[in-house]
Amino acid sequence: MADQAAVRFERPTFVERLFGRALGALIGIGVAPGHMHLLSVHGRKSGALFTTPVDLLDEGDKLYLVAPRGKTQWVRNAEAAGEVQLKRGGRSATYRLRSLSDAEKPPILKAYLDRFPSEVQRFFPLPKGSPVTAFAPLVQRYPAFEITPLA
Repeated sequence: MADQAAVRFERPTFVERLFGRALGALIGIGVAPGHMHLLSVHGRKSGALFTTPVDLLDEGDKLYLVAPRGKTQWVRNAEAAGEVQLKRGGRSATYRLRSLSDAEKPPILKAYLDRFPSEVQRFFPLPKGSPVTAFAPLVQRYPAFEITPLA
């Protein structure tokens, strides 16, 4: 049986879904904080295109996606597809995904929480500024990916 921590996710409320749509519209026209993008991925079963706002973490010279709600539908679809499209304003690009190993996740999770606390603190049991070692027991709760642009 799959580990409960690895498959859990927190569903957005009705109000959060409405806010997400409004935020998505703003991101789509380029009026939102610079780290916010629209992630689009085809459904693994339906093939339909699904879009959701995400916070893109630029850490050093690499880009990362973290799923603070856990193994959501976008995560499952992205894992199946192996790639996602990110859009902001009139620009969009396709990115290949690489799932981070559990050993790679603690510094990325820390950087993600430290950089975007007002948006994601509620999904983490640790406060912003916690030491990187405090994230090690949480790694299975949060899917995280390094993304690289497709040529």
